[in-house]
Amino acid sequence: MRELLKYKLVSLLALPLISACSSLGSLGVGGTAPGHEVAPQTTIDNCSVGCPAGGSEVTLYRQAYTLNNNATTKFANWVAYKITKATPASGRPRNWKTDPDVPSGETLNPQDYNGASAALKIDRGHQANLASMGGVSDWQSLNYLTNITPQKTDLNQGAWARLEDQERNLGKAADVDAVYVVTGPLYERTIGSLPGTQKAHTIPSGYWKVIFTGTSPVGGLYAAFIMDQSTPRSANFCDFQVTVAEIEKRSGLTLWNGLPRDVQTQLKLTSGQLAKKIGCSAPQDLSTR
Repeated sequence: MRELLKYKLVSLLALPLISACSSLGSLGVGGTAPGHEVAPQTTIDNCSVGCPAGGSEVTLYRQAYTLNNNATTKFANWVAYKITKATPASGRPRNWKTDPDVPSGETLNPQDYNGASAALKIDRGHQANLASMGGVSDWQSLNYLTNITPQKTDLNQGAWARLEDQERNLGKAADVDAVYVVTGPLYERTIGSLPGTQKAHTIPSGYWKVIFTGTSPVGGLYAAFIMDQSTPRSANFCDFQVTVAEIEKRSGLTLWNGLPRDVQTQLKLTSGQLAKKIGCSAPQDLSTR
């Protein structure tokens, strides 16, 4: 009887501790209130070697992607996603929605894009794209406007789309288990404003993207790109290769911060070998570009 009583007392004492752990887990890395951090970081890994540092405290962890939102620009600072053989899907509808987990003043809604296509020749461009990630359980979140930016039609349907095609092709390869992608906008010149909204926002002047296969870029299978909004539809994405160091310099973010510092430095200053697997000839020296 004493042993039974002792067990009951220990169980009762443990309950507050379990509850406290559950509450802390919902806060995520930034320690912000629920709604700013969706799902604890430990349960979803779309970055493998560390998500970018230097953005805002508002990070959303979803199966489809991990996203860091910018309340000033109204678009994500970066979006990371992991392509596997199970994630692609075709035919998913583009049913645009306001992100329910971001305060209304920190993102756009579908009406804000009214008239934008005709006035600015832009598309609602996915950062984590539907074709690569439409097979995940929360694929509808790909259409949340936190994952969308006003991207010029010629870029969205041209070189950028062809690079996304190559990401998916990599994921189909027998020797590839996962393709890790992180992408985001640049704000290096004024592009204009969406004509259908009075909300303060900043349209990106260009975009960057880093891709690697496996579980780490350390093996050399990585590639990095920057494309301007004015990129012609017929352009070859291979012509826009850069170093990861160049992306960090122009975006203000730090990538791959889960790797040892000396390893980061070496990788970020040199071109990876992944470009060869997606039909490009890797430049010998990107550091001078």
